[in-house]
Amino acid sequence: MGPLSAGHFGFGLLIGLVVFIIPAWRITAKAGFPGALSLLLVIPLLNIVLIWMFAFSRWPIEKPGG
Repeated sequence: MGPLSAGHFGFGLLIGLVVFIIPAWRITAKAGFPGALSLLLVIPLLNIVLIWMFAFSRWPIEKPGG
């Protein structure tokens, strides 16, 4: 098993999932957006657009009666 083996890649992917995607899922769900939107944060450039959208759009949880 060398330094760039599939096992190391899989372990890094799992750590990235735990550290980044799971908290992002919880944040989007608490804001009133579908939690699955957080999966789009792994796509380069789209992640920047989504962060700006989350920052400046009106969150569904803030709407009256929502």
